[in-house]
Amino acid sequence: MKKIVVLVLLPLFTMMLFATALFAQDEAGVTSSTELVLFATSRPEVKLEFIHSYKIPFLQGESPLTEGNNINLSLSADITPISINAFVKAVWTPIAFIELSAGGRAGSGWHINLFDSDIYGIGINTSGVNGEAVNDGSAFDGLLYKAHLGGTFQFDLAAIFPGDWNSVVFLTYHEINYHGYTRAKSNQTWYFEGDEGENMNGFNYYGNFILGYQMPIFLNLAAFMTEMELYLYDTPNRSAWGDDLIRWTFSCILSFEITEQFGIALITQLRTRRNFTNFNEKKDSLDSMYFQNRQLDTSNPQRLEFYRIAAVATYKF
Repeated sequence: MKKIVVLVLLPLFTMMLFATALFAQDEAGVTSSTELVLFATSRPEVKLEFIHSYKIPFLQGESPLTEGNNINLSLSADITPISINAFVKAVWTPIAFIELSAGGRAGSGWHINLFDSDIYGIGINTSGVNGEAVNDGSAFDGLLYKAHLGGTFQFDLAAIFPGDWNSVVFLTYHEINYHGYTRAKSNQTWYFEGDEGENMNGFNYYGNFILGYQMPIFLNLAAFMTEMELYLYDTPNRSAWGDDLIRWTFSCILSFEITEQFGIALITQLRTRRNFTNFNEKKDSLDSMYFQNRQLDTSNPQRLEFYRIAAVATYKF
């Protein structure tokens, strides 16, 4: 029942709001925008995303806290070398410093071999006869889906002390989501977009904190972001391989406004990784092992390492 509520009612509600926006295009105050986003990193990752949004005034008041109240509805689609996805999302701003969001994603994938390395966009991740990780899947053999509920708290110092150089911003976003793969049964793990195949049908938590400084120049934002993710489903003996640990990512962000329509962000990221006691002397063997066969080093469970450098180019139509 929970799965049905989260995966069906929320995206359907979002679609109903989007349909309202389509019929309300000619109403005063309703605006639309379109963006094309290209995401590439120092890892073998690249993504092209198309986003179309409507911004609808909703429950606006006369005070500075409510005069900008709105609902932002967006439909988007993205494609990578190993996957394709469609998204629907609604973000409601009931007051200037709070946003509430709901939405969903559905897609599928395939796998490729790049530089003698298999990259999986879909498939069940299983343990082979020798304990190695084995992908059981084929192109478009199932649906990968996700639905979420989330909220953002945001603050801008310039709202209290107006000025072009006073925009110190802080925001934090937190969500509960349910993701799944239609081929996966209970406690089966699966791949998504080239990750390590540790996903399982169930609920998850995601959150972030961002502290930044906005400037009225070519370099229009410098920020630091902390992200955290945690699997909320209960897997037997999950602590043995560290499935119950929060996964952290730390990012330094520099955003450049090339023109009013075109901008580029450069992101340098570090992330936490788990330490294991078995096969540490043979890294290749450890990497190829099915992750639930690994044994967490409880005396030193995590380390911080370089993750990637990413570039995000955005063009607004």
